[in-house]
Amino acid sequence: MKSKTQTQMIFVLTLVLTDAAMASLAFSLAYWMRRWIPWPNEAQGMGMFSDYSGIVLAHVVSILGVFAFSRLYRLARVPSRIDEFYSISASTTVGTLMGVALSSLLFKNSPLELDYSRGMILYGWGLTIVFVTAGRAVHAQLRAGLRRRGWGRDRVLIVGTGDVGRMIFQKIQSNPGLGYEVVGFVATNGSNGVPLGAQVIGQAGDLAPIIDKYQVDEVIIALPEATHQEILMLISECERGKVTIKVFPDVFQIMASQVSIGDLGGLPLLTVRDIALRGWRRTAKRLMDIVGAVCGLVLFSPLMMLMAILIKLDSRGPVFYAQERMGLDARPFQMLKFRSMRRDAEVHGPGWTVEDDPRVTRLGRIIRRLNVDELPQLINVLLGEMSLVGPRPERPVYVNQFRRSIPRYMDRHWEKAGMTGWAQINGLRGDTSIAERTKYDLWYIENWSLLLDIKILVRTFFNIFRLSNAY
Repeated sequence: MKSKTQTQMIFVLTLVLTDAAMASLAFSLAYWMRRWIPWPNEAQGMGMFSDYSGIVLAHVVSILGVFAFSRLYRLARVPSRIDEFYSISASTTVGTLMGVALSSLLFKNSPLELDYSRGMILYGWGLTIVFVTAGRAVHAQLRAGLRRRGWGRDRVLIVGTGDVGRMIFQKIQSNPGLGYEVVGFVATNGSNGVPLGAQVIGQAGDLAPIIDKYQVDEVIIALPEATHQEILMLISECERGKVTIKVFPDVFQIMASQVSIGDLGGLPLLTVRDIALRGWRRTAKRLMDIVGAVCGLVLFSPLMMLMAILIKLDSRGPVFYAQERMGLDARPFQMLKFRSMRRDAEVHGPGWTVEDDPRVTRLGRIIRRLNVDELPQLINVLLGEMSLVGPRPERPVYVNQFRRSIPRYMDRHWEKAGMTGWAQINGLRGDTSIAERTKYDLWYIENWSLLLDIKILVRTFFNIFRLSNAY
């Protein structure tokens, strides 16, 4: 089996070759499309494809150079396909322009008067984005497959046996393509509870010799409630072993947003980024909500009509269910859903929905799992009561409970409630921790951008087909 360093070099080198091959293929197809498609006018002065070899080389070298400068060859173990697509699109745009400039510089006044037209440039730009994205997706699948077979696997030590440590262990165990092998846990304060299949191999005070004994490559410190002094001591122990160190962030770090350093008459102050949506940001988000809601209502109207008929046939009661929720600035509104429970489901008062809830109808279980019951909320979005993306709204009775026990819970109401959100696409939905959901919601609010909203919507779309639990 090859060493980690050799494996990483192979992965990077093959990725560079894949990008080069995809960019070359894109340019080749752009050449033939320019010959076949008379746009913006008939192709004139185009030579044989072999005459364009120098331009192809300039195009590919420019693309690879910009990719390297944009750090697209730093391989993440869990790459975000959407973020990578953004980076590929931006880098390809710059690389294409650089390729045109380089070609003009190198081949100006050459014996061959080649037609490197706007149409060919446009075709090459678009096809390069598509082909490179597809090539990288295949490459990532191959890397994950090789890591599952032991290529480049890192030996990981988890510090902390609490809920966070167990969650990290389960995430690693359920994703062998990450290329991690957990050698064990290091306990603190005498705690020894670990998941099935794992073991405690020492205490925090013996961290350095444990790293040497078990040949650990990476240490994950899973102690979000530890003091800064305790974390620094653990990091100091890890540094003696020359390993990669990762720290699960505490609540402040998760919620921390961009800050700037200013002063007040010479007194230094940290200014937290203004996170309120104002001006063009609010207008842009509202426009996206209106366009998305209108398109969604038109696109899903046949499905919504079918759902209405099936609900009436399945059980007695209304088709829609309006429930009071709290949205922007904690103002109540009536959130619409397709009814998925019996008509008398809350005759004894509101209750939290759980797995295998007896109040849910037969059809209700299906439409909840497919998330179809949420479609009427497009009407709420169109009316301006909700947004396509934002923190999921809760009922007033639960808001009053959570605001007293969860720090900064009410900060979720700085923005409109959403049909989907950052917490939901990360698996925090249904009967899951409200405290954890709050952390994700606040991170979203403090790091909002239109691209982040688009990313969440795309991931929501693909998550629907995974049939994730929605109690």
